[in-house]
Amino acid sequence: MEESPRSGRTLEGTRAPSRPGARETFGVAAKVLVPLVATGAVKRRPKAMALAERCQTDRAAIDLLRRLRGEHGPGPLLLSVPKRTIAVLLDHEDVGRLLDGAPDPFTPDTVEKHAALGRFQRHGPLLSRGHDRERRRAFNEAVLDQDRPLHHLAEPLWHKVNDESERLAATVRRSRRLAWADFEPVWARLVRRVVFGDAAADDRGVTALLDALRRDANWAYLKPRNEPARAELAARLLARLGPADPTSLAGPAAGAEPGVHPEDQVAHWLFAYDAAALTLMRTLALLAVHPGPRDRARTELATASGPAELPYLRACVLESLRLWPTTPLLLRDATAATHWGGEALPEGTSFVVYTPLFHRDPERLPYADRFTPQAWLDGSADAEPAMTPFSGGPARCPGRNLVLFTVTTALAALLRRADYRLASDSPLRTGRPEAATLNPFALAFTPVRV
Repeated sequence: MEESPRSGRTLEGTRAPSRPGARETFGVAAKVLVPLVATGAVKRRPKAMALAERCQTDRAAIDLLRRLRGEHGPGPLLLSVPKRTIAVLLDHEDVGRLLDGAPDPFTPDTVEKHAALGRFQRHGPLLSRGHDRERRRAFNEAVLDQDRPLHHLAEPLWHKVNDESERLAATVRRSRRLAWADFEPVWARLVRRVVFGDAAADDRGVTALLDALRRDANWAYLKPRNEPARAELAARLLARLGPADPTSLAGPAAGAEPGVHPEDQVAHWLFAYDAAALTLMRTLALLAVHPGPRDRARTELATASGPAELPYLRACVLESLRLWPTTPLLLRDATAATHWGGEALPEGTSFVVYTPLFHRDPERLPYADRFTPQAWLDGSADAEPAMTPFSGGPARCPGRNLVLFTVTTALAALLRRADYRLASDSPLRTGRPEAATLNPFALAFTPVRV
């Protein structure tokens, strides 16, 4: 329903917001926002993640928001902060309305993202509006093959994944152990081959430079920007795009039109693939402790060869992302005044979606804390408006299918070589509810020949 610019826009079906007191606002900040900042919103901090797992900080945050929803109702919580209106969503349907409203009246281009992501990719679609956003978004959708389950480069990408998986398998055979320290450098090498081509496989410098800027980005407003490092990264990425490799994403990226700034789009792809590595390790851990899903995944692999979608294994990856979303906060800023449940919220209102609340909500999901890949095969997970492993609405991640293909193919390559059992102290246990917080950096596996 459209109203005049003066009165703003009314969203049908929304509930009236509530205003928690200072003590409750402090509780939201302490249990929801502070742990996310501490563990690193842009580049995860392993030591902080280890502490978060011990304290199960996500469980505390979920329980708090569920309690506040019970006390105040399902409408947004309006937090009292200086010079800002912050609305924390508590209702599943409200999340769907918010995400469907991108980029207007709810833009993903937020103040917080400029403070953080702007340190290494200031021209990405998430930091753009209007015509700039449209052409940058279209570029990403085209290069990443947004709507195809198998990317048009699936064949060469499949070979790259299997090459690097064999490299990792050789290390595992020698040490009889698979841990993050073994996996991470091989994954980074694979990502460089996928994004830039084989010539960039050993360019660890570009990865290290991006990682340094991402660690700075964790501080957002609290640390000065390193402009020389950002300029160096942009130059190095553009140089890598120059000799375009037709078997990599750099091929189509090299021909971007002026104003797209392909170097910043590539920086975001590298950033997203880092989160994919966390998901792969967590999925492998789930399969290690759940024999039924592990056996079903292995049966699927026995009938597949070459690039394949692998629906069940893909469902396992999506379920890992549901249980431990790599983007715990979705942020949108209102580009106009909006009416929620009859109350006007001003232009510039910052809307916050804490995704673990909606992915783990027992009041809505009968499988909230259980590993249930079937939910992604029977349509029940996709039917949920707040089920957002890759965000949602018009601003959803355009690399969803490409990331899922890469992670699924890498998992398949590992599982074809061996079974894996957890060799590290972990909160995951067969037959028990899944831990709300899982530190991927501490996971280690023992290979078992099959």
